[in-house]
Amino acid sequence: MNTEAKKVYFHTFGCQMNVYDTGKMRAQLTADGFEETDVPEEADLVLLNTCSIREKAVDKMLSNLGEHRRRKREGQKLTIGIAGCVAQERGKELMERFPDVDLVFGPDGVPAVRDLVSAAMEGKRVLDTDFLDLDNYPFVADVDPSDHGVSAFVTIQKGCDNKCTFCIVPSTRGIEVSRPAAEIVQETRDLVARGVQEIVLIGQNVNSYGLKRADCPTFAQLLYQVAEVPGVERIRYTTSHPRDMGDDVMQAYRDLPQLTSHLHLPVQSGSNKILRRMKRYYTRERFLEVVDKLRDARPDIQLTTDIIVGFADETDEDFEETMTLLDEVGFVGSFSFKYSPRPGTPALKMKWSVPPEVASERLTRYQDRQRELSLAWHRGLEGQTVDILVEGPSRHDEGVVCGRTSTHAMINVPGDLSLVGKTLPARVTRGFTHSARGELV
Repeated sequence: MNTEAKKVYFHTFGCQMNVYDTGKMRAQLTADGFEETDVPEEADLVLLNTCSIREKAVDKMLSNLGEHRRRKREGQKLTIGIAGCVAQERGKELMERFPDVDLVFGPDGVPAVRDLVSAAMEGKRVLDTDFLDLDNYPFVADVDPSDHGVSAFVTIQKGCDNKCTFCIVPSTRGIEVSRPAAEIVQETRDLVARGVQEIVLIGQNVNSYGLKRADCPTFAQLLYQVAEVPGVERIRYTTSHPRDMGDDVMQAYRDLPQLTSHLHLPVQSGSNKILRRMKRYYTRERFLEVVDKLRDARPDIQLTTDIIVGFADETDEDFEETMTLLDEVGFVGSFSFKYSPRPGTPALKMKWSVPPEVASERLTRYQDRQRELSLAWHRGLEGQTVDILVEGPSRHDEGVVCGRTSTHAMINVPGDLSLVGKTLPARVTRGFTHSARGELV
């Protein structure tokens, strides 16, 4: 397709999987001659990569879409595409509701984005929400041209086989498929050749990687393979399911210094009753057992989590169990939300008894306590000398760069961009809620 240097504007909503998918679309379209622009008024093509996990993300997308549609009505020659989970979930509705949208496709349309965009820019209205063949799923090998920083995502699977009652992902991303290990290792090599030092393995449930394929290693074995790639300094991964955290992964924490001392381990609730209603298939006790094993394998590991408040008939007692779990584990950070009913999920059929104002009060209380714990963690670093991998300039302070510890603490230190990509010792001078300040030693 000869695009004659047409310009594309991407807007990504939601999780790391969407960020990664946008990167794969960027790789394919720039190979076809598109130039990326950060200015939507310059674009010939706008692609919104959408998230449906919460209603707020959908509302943000629709508001943004309105701006692009307005410019098109005012005469800008523009092709508008909607990708991602909202497109998968509401594809036909979007095409009917917005006649000036030219292209709608789900996550499984990413490998074919060249052809989909070509058809849309030739004047056809395109809707593609079919799931691809699982036996020969075409994971995109093209490396995102913007992946030349310190850290980069590498997908290891698509889809999810879990049936959490609150979650829409299985219906928007389909059945779980593991990516061949050789492709993962090769993409890692390609990224390291571009200067990437931290590899973040991503999937909806990374711990179940390879369990459905006889020719795949287990997730723990994959960690060892990635760690063997020369130049990989750090390895992180997300998202883990506590049910599937095995002893072989614990052993990897003992064996692999590249594995960072930070893990995002979503628990969702501290109440066994609510966990059953969510169909999480573990108990509070099992979760704490996993935490103990992780800390035995890696004593300095720090944990972050996901929390949903106000789910189903959550009582005050159920919520108190979430609060006590927060303190018992000592999470250093949380993504916490009020439950947002999602169409097509089993939770919609459940009995609901938590008024919105009660859920809001609970969320505020949880977040207030989490901020206290996060602040205490960062203040506990004061006076310590820690190694940081410098990632880039500070967003707020000129002459300051930011770097992360293995435990994922963000440390801001005086310095310039020549330090990016270097692992350096820094003495922490002051801790804040979300980061700390320091000075290079």
